[in-house]
Amino acid sequence: MNLLIFIGKRIFHAIFVILGLAIVIFAVARIMPGDPVRLAVGSRAPQWVVDNMREQMHLNDPIPVQFGYWLRDAAQGDFGISLVTRRNVAEDVREFFPATLELALFALTISLTGALLLGTIAARHKDKWIDNIIRIFSYLGIVTPSFVFAIIFILIFAFALDWLPAIGRLSNGVEPPPRVTGFYTIDSLLIGDLATFWDAIRHLILPALALAMASMAQEARITRSSMADNLTKDYIASARALGVSEGLIMRRFLLKPSLIPTVSIVGMDFAAGLGNAFLVELIFNWPGLSRYGMNAMLSKDLNAISAVILSFGIVFVLVNLLVDILVARLDPRISLSAGGGS
Repeated sequence: MNLLIFIGKRIFHAIFVILGLAIVIFAVARIMPGDPVRLAVGSRAPQWVVDNMREQMHLNDPIPVQFGYWLRDAAQGDFGISLVTRRNVAEDVREFFPATLELALFALTISLTGALLLGTIAARHKDKWIDNIIRIFSYLGIVTPSFVFAIIFILIFAFALDWLPAIGRLSNGVEPPPRVTGFYTIDSLLIGDLATFWDAIRHLILPALALAMASMAQEARITRSSMADNLTKDYIASARALGVSEGLIMRRFLLKPSLIPTVSIVGMDFAAGLGNAFLVELIFNWPGLSRYGMNAMLSKDLNAISAVILSFGIVFVLVNLLVDILVARLDPRISLSAGGGS
């Protein structure tokens, strides 16, 4: 029951966060220089066309009324027409967002797996040479931008070794699977097309790895620090005194409490991955929403910018909600505290 109360509070807070984000997006769109109507219809359109468009977009109404209409349309997925693609923005989001989300989730899988493995090894061999190597790797991973890793990986694994493809989501001549989720890996598995699945995986590896390096390094440091700190606790000393093996101590008694700090930053790392993905998508020619959003910013496409920011914001809120639930499951004291109102 306490966990349900905790989840309910987090959902309640998430609604207000999304509403606040919508207010910020609307305000920024209104204070940006330039007439959105003139941008939409072009500089050569007659004034009567501009006036009619302003009336249709409710730009002559008071600001609170404009926000009400904008919020209603946004809730229905209607963000207008993109100046870049000349299509409905909602169609663009549905087309490009699965590519970015698939890339970000694949990168998240790599970063979490690598962070837990490296953090556990470093903590188990604290202050030894292998710990020092992992710590140096972590520092390099944190300070090096994702696009630098992307270029290095392309030069090594795509050009020098010719192991993996460098651009796109699929190889030339490979047809995308019928769209169900928009994830090429999942959609190809749903129809049993293992060749397309493997080709999609091979195209995912390099951009996902480049995107995951910073998160992996940060999470590995946090995991190592948390596990090294927990190794000094009394219950670990008691387990050792009872003759419990080091491997069992690591897996059964140490890993779960040490995961809490790592899991807590996963939401922020995931959001950072979505935000930083535009450079990786640009380098690998990945047709994702981050690259679409960057092109929209360069073109001052307010409709597309609003949709991209709101989409990423909703994903960020949902991921952090899931992280809160996972942390509460790992440490029941959190949900008990929330349920007690403290």
